[in-house]
Amino acid sequence: MANGFSVVPSAYVLLRRADEVLLQLRRGTGYRDGFWACGAAGHVERAESVLDAARREAAEELGITVAPEDLRPLTVMHRTGGDGRPVNERVDFFFECRRWSGQPRLVEPDKAAELRWAGLGALPDPVVPHELDVLRLLGTGAVAPLLTHGF
Repeated sequence: MANGFSVVPSAYVLLRRADEVLLQLRRGTGYRDGFWACGAAGHVERAESVLDAARREAAEELGITVAPEDLRPLTVMHRTGGDGRPVNERVDFFFECRRWSGQPRLVEPDKAAELRWAGLGALPDPVVPHELDVLRLLGTGAVAPLLTHGF
């Protein structure tokens, strides 16, 4: 279908320890630089499953290894930038991960200035808005299987 609707899929990995989540401070990306974001996230590449994308992003951004069975699906978010541009039509897959191999570290200092463990009840400011929606719900234990943002 030449004029069909398309979306950009992304995978997010929320590393958890107790009531904390690992966040990165974005910089040098051109998108929400200066905002806190999930420790690892990125686009699903062609011919890649969302699970493989989540594991790849965790390795690329945090230097850790995550087994597929340690990725617990948390929620899926359908979101829009509201401007009709295809790049701003998204489906985001959020995974919670409480077990991994290696020590999380800042692997891409050109894309992130800092890593920080933050309590879900004491998140830093600012956080990327759609990610903040998920983190706030996670803190209350009320994350729904499907969320929307921007509609």
